[in-house]
This record gives sequence, structure tokens and C-alpha cells, in this order.
Amino acid sequence: MAQAWRCAGLSWTAGGPVLIWDGGRRSALTWGKTVAFGVAEGGARTCVGARGNTCPLAARVSARSTGPRCEECARLDRAHSVAADTLADDPRPYRVYLAWFGPGMTKVGITAERRGSARLLEQGAVCFSWLGTGPLMAARRTEELLRAALRVPDRILYAAKRAARAARAALPATGEERAAEIAVLHARALELTGWPESLAPAPFRPVDHVEAFGLAEAPAPVGVVGELVAGGAVSGELVAAAGPDLHLATDRGVLVLDTRLLPGWELVPAGGRRVEVPVRALKERPAAQDGLF
Repeated sequence: MAQAWRCAGLSWTAGGPVLIWDGGRRSALTWGKTVAFGVAEGGARTCVGARGNTCPLAARVSARSTGPRCEECARLDRAHSVAADTLADDPRPYRVYLAWFGPGMTKVGITAERRGSARLLEQGAVCFSWLGTGPLMAARRTEELLRAALRVPDRILYAAKRAARAARAALPATGEERAAEIAVLHARALELTGWPESLAPAPFRPVDHVEAFGLAEAPAPVGVVGELVAGGAVSGELVAAAGPDLHLATDRGVLVLDTRLLPGWELVPAGGRRVEVPVRALKERPAAQDGLF
């Protein structure tokens, strides 16, 4: 019987996307590389546990969920995190950013300075610019200021981000055009009163990820892997990647594989360009937000 592996998720590095496996093994992903795996026969997706500990119940997790944890382990995993606002005493500096995912889809967010732009790559931001740097709570107050004063959301549904990237013709052709919305917002944000004194504003310097994601040359995807199933397989050539998504050229056309579906399964080697798991059509992009201001 082939050795089974467990995937811990996708990470972005300076060199591009990397699959991480339980035990620390890493698989760098490059354009043209074959990504192929099968799902162990007779298995089920089980909770990956929380904060380095295994799930005491080995609870089943939905194959369609992008979260690989049961309800209790998910709660424990978020119990001491910036995202859940339970880490207010973190002394390290944080950055506030404006990220653009497609026409009419801009959000404000924060990330630890030490992480660089990794958070923006993980989210699939097509382009972004830093807005300022300071203590965690000052960054949080600035984020709230933009939400209240400029009506900039701090969350955008991932399905909307994916749909905007897939509708390639809807994305402006140049980096300058793609950065236009955040350029206006950045200027308006710096004019606001009420900025925390401890947050140092950053100049507008847009960073474009179209090349890093491989979106310029890759064919548009025709579908999305909906879930993994025991005994199924996914195999294809990597043509692009954005956020947690891998775009694979398969025998069914270019399909999007959300790597958040992998953790919790036992995976085994596979070959070819076959896809033997449920696939669904790409959702159309929802209507754009009413306005930026």
C-alpha cells in the first residue's frame, strides 16, 4: 500500500506557493509542475486539531468545508489570535493595508510587520498598498476609522474574489489601472482626522500580484473542485495560483483546486491529468459593492 501523506495547507514564500505537509516537509510549486494526488480508499476527512494538539474525538469534518477543524477545535485555535481580537497585548508592530481584488472590491486589513506581504498573497489580493505601521491597537483603530468614514469593508467573500480573478477580461490590463481604486482611497484615508498618533502613515506604493499569481498568461478556469472523496483523485499541470487556489490544467480543462479542502484527508500518489472528484461550475461574480465612499 502506498504511503499516505497529510497536507497542512498552502503557504506563500518569496519564491512562490508551497504545499506544507504534516511533519514539516514542503513541496515548492512552480508553473508547469504536475500536482497529482489520490485520496485514500475507505477514508474520511477528520479534524486536524488545534494549536499543535490532535482532536481528542477525531471528529469528522465536512468534505466541502474550507475549515479543517471541528467546532470545538476551531474555537480553541482562534482563542489567542489577532483575527479574533483576543491578542490585544501583542507588542510587535502591525501594518494597515488596502487590498484590491477586482473592480469595486477593496478592503482594509492589518497584518504583522514581520510577515511582510505574505498575508496579501494568502488572501489572493490582485494588488495592495500599505497605509501605515504602528502598535496593534492603533492599527485596529485605523481599520475601524476607514470602515466608518469611508465605508471600506474589512472582509470580502472569497467566492467573489475568485470570480473576479476568473473573469479575466473584467480585470484592468495594466498595474496602474488595477491600482487606481486603492490610490483614491489611500489619498482620502490620509486626509481623515482621528488617526492614532502612534500609527506612522505610509506613502502610496502599489504592489501588483498578477505576475506572482501567473494570471496574465494562464487560461481562464472553467470549474472548481467542489470536494474531495475517498478513492478520488486530482491531477493536473499548475498554470496559476492565487491565495489558497491552484489552477490546474486537467483532462476537464483548467480547474481551480482550493487547497483548504486538503487538510484532514489521507493523500496518496497519483498520476496523469485525471480528475475523479466532484467539480462544479464557477459562480458568477456577485454585484460590486455600491461604492467606495
